[in-house]
Amino acid sequence: MNKYIYQRSDNIETYKKNSISLFGSVALGTGVMIGAGLFALIGQVAQLAGSYLVISFILGAIVAGFSAYSYICFSNQFPSAGGIAMYLKKAYGKSLSTAFGAILMTVSMIINESLVARTFGSYLYRLVDAYVPEVFIVIMAVLLIVFAYIINSSTNSKIEKTASITSIIKILGILIFAVVGLLAMGQNSSSIFNSNTSSSVGLGGFLASISLSILAYKGFTTITNSGSEIKDPHKNVSRSIMISLVICLILYVLVAVVLLGNLSIEEIVNARDYALAKAADPILGQVGVTFTVVLAVIATVSGIIASVFAVSRMTAMLVDMELIPFQKIRKNKRTQKSTLIYISGISLILTLLFDMSRIASLGVIFYLIMDIMIHYGLIKNLKDQVKYKLSVVLMALILDGICLVAFVFYKLLNDPLIVIFSSVIIAVILIVEKRYLQVRNE
Repeated sequence: MNKYIYQRSDNIETYKKNSISLFGSVALGTGVMIGAGLFALIGQVAQLAGSYLVISFILGAIVAGFSAYSYICFSNQFPSAGGIAMYLKKAYGKSLSTAFGAILMTVSMIINESLVARTFGSYLYRLVDAYVPEVFIVIMAVLLIVFAYIINSSTNSKIEKTASITSIIKILGILIFAVVGLLAMGQNSSSIFNSNTSSSVGLGGFLASISLSILAYKGFTTITNSGSEIKDPHKNVSRSIMISLVICLILYVLVAVVLLGNLSIEEIVNARDYALAKAADPILGQVGVTFTVVLAVIATVSGIIASVFAVSRMTAMLVDMELIPFQKIRKNKRTQKSTLIYISGISLILTLLFDMSRIASLGVIFYLIMDIMIHYGLIKNLKDQVKYKLSVVLMALILDGICLVAFVFYKLLNDPLIVIFSSVIIAVILIVEKRYLQVRNE
């Protein structure tokens, strides 16, 4: 055990209470959601949902809303800078289950960073594709991750300010895009319900699309990882979560309608990594494409900054709980600063190795498993400590279970390699963690 450095005080004491406002926490939550949902995932959801894209995002929001209820109940009782890691600890103690669930969430969030970074590169590539090779996408993605690391090495006030400014810009920009797109649709607005725009969508594909759309909303968990730093956390964590979900639902539906009204499903699918830029072309030409690319850059930059901010805190909390093996990069560095380096490094590796579709699929599987563990732990072990409505948490558990089974089954039929790879990662986590906890307790 002396191989691993464990210092409780350097984590807890450096998190400043009341350092993040309600607006700032909403900015962090929407930052992660919009960056992933609108720019990274909407084309992939369209590939599975076809002309039912809008319905998929609405149902995804409903599932995410039920899930959010459990997190709100936890946060009201246990606001913490470790968020999900702390919730799992309260539900399962310092156990393999806690470590496993928290690591799955950590990996899911790191995957989200890689997904958003790739999206950043894909949109920038639309402006220069005639002049540079496609490797430009990966290079830009890597540079964004490095930039996010640098920003997250600064203070909370700077991170909040960056998130707040970019959130305002991107929300206004997306609203402008949506309004212009809706006006451009004109009399063709009925085309979103026209069978000519539909693709052949089976029940399995549609259910899988809902699972993928849930990933577009999971950024609300970012807020829980800043719980003890948010002003009046017992009230503002829950407010931040609900406000963020509502804002994103409105934006997703508006943009989905614009995409379906101006592009065919085939066009959306073919341009799934840069669908909004593709939709802007027939509306405003090159000016529209440039505007959308700039918007995507702002959204993805703020999204990855917010995601790194959250996951570094949760990982540091796992170290504080002595639930994961850890060694500081430098002895004089805070634990959270060292986790930033590890997280950024893993994100870089994923960005280099996987395409956007497979990155997203890994994120869905890991997130839904962890989400189910949150609901189950609340029901099984915390009924006397946390106030909640059993019917709501049970519904969240059932909906997550249906989505997970549907998504895994769909991937087994269409991309079995990703299910195999996910299973291998899960097995490795369990084996390594079980051995680590055994050694720790000796």
